[in-house]
Amino acid sequence: MKILIIEDEPDLLQNMVQSLKKEHYTVETADSYASGMDKIIAYDYTCILLDIGLPGGSGLQILEELRNMKKTDSVIIISAKDSLDDKLTGLDKGADDYLTKPFHLAELNARIKAVLRRKSFDGQNDVSAANVRIQLSERSVTVNEKPVALNRKEYDLLMYFMENRSRLISKTSIAEHVWGDHADESDDLEFVYSQIKNLRKKLKDAEAGLEIQAVYGVGYKLVVS
Repeated sequence: MKILIIEDEPDLLQNMVQSLKKEHYTVETADSYASGMDKIIAYDYTCILLDIGLPGGSGLQILEELRNMKKTDSVIIISAKDSLDDKLTGLDKGADDYLTKPFHLAELNARIKAVLRRKSFDGQNDVSAANVRIQLSERSVTVNEKPVALNRKEYDLLMYFMENRSRLISKTSIAEHVWGDHADESDDLEFVYSQIKNLRKKLKDAEAGLEIQAVYGVGYKLVVS
């Protein structure tokens, strides 16, 4: 799951990044209106944590632009403002939730998980396809009720394929979603091939009823085999 934090308080930003990385999210950051817009234009995110008061503009303006671009990224507004009007304005402009500073990081994590479940899988904690079952809260995968050990990136890949079941996904989209900013550090996508190869082998060895099919020169798609 790929998260963008748009927040200009350095200490809070760092604490949020550390907490979310422990939850195995891919995390990117921006500390101003301009840098936030640059990221939103360039990439798609599973969830955006958005401060209202930003250098160079308002988080509410970013929210408006996000919706004008027809983007479907989930948004949780994070702000020191606690007025009912601010909350209603943010929700009316398309935010999925609103969290007032100061807050506990455990509450932030819970809010993110709730938003992601509502968005991706209609609020479910368990996701199934064929004989494969994924428990989102535990980040666990079973095939025929037997556990399949996946590393962090393999799990993130499987979830991304599940979210886009039967859709053709380009190699570039996979790299940007799962590896975030670090995807740009490589001249090729060999790291994508390597992780997908490992995931395909583990699914095959477990006799999963799912198959990641390669479409030569384009990308991959997840199908029921």
